[in-house]
Amino acid sequence: MAAPRRRARELALQALYEMDVAGHEPWPALERQIDETRLADSTADFARTLLRGVLEHTAEIDAVIERAAPARPKEQLSPIDRNILRIAIREFFMDNLTPVSAAINEAIELAKKYGSESSSKFVNGVLGSVSKSGRPVAREGD
Repeated sequence: MAAPRRRARELALQALYEMDVAGHEPWPALERQIDETRLADSTADFARTLLRGVLEHTAEIDAVIERAAPARPKEQLSPIDRNILRIAIREFFMDNLTPVSAAINEAIELAKKYGSESSSKFVNGVLGSVSKSGRPVAREGD
């Protein structure tokens, strides 16, 4: 069985994927998955924290992705790759929820599991570039 935080990332990814591909509302999608998997409260809370952060800061996160991967506009990214990047950037670049190396490693594992053959290399490259940029996202009110 996957580690609890990895499982939380998977559920957040699945909710974001449903939103992008099927047009489903992400919150009910996440809550349905939490109910089906019977997550511990702390794991479910982490999944909610990830989803909330991505949804509240999508524009800022996407701007970070576009700076790190200018040759691949976000519209051309697969929904899996795009949302793995969003989750990881939310985790380590926006709020320091997870150490950089751990967040990147987790994103690579998600890309290997859910993405295409080249997803893990792409995700690693983009997140490596983001981590080296050292430029935090400008947040309203900061």
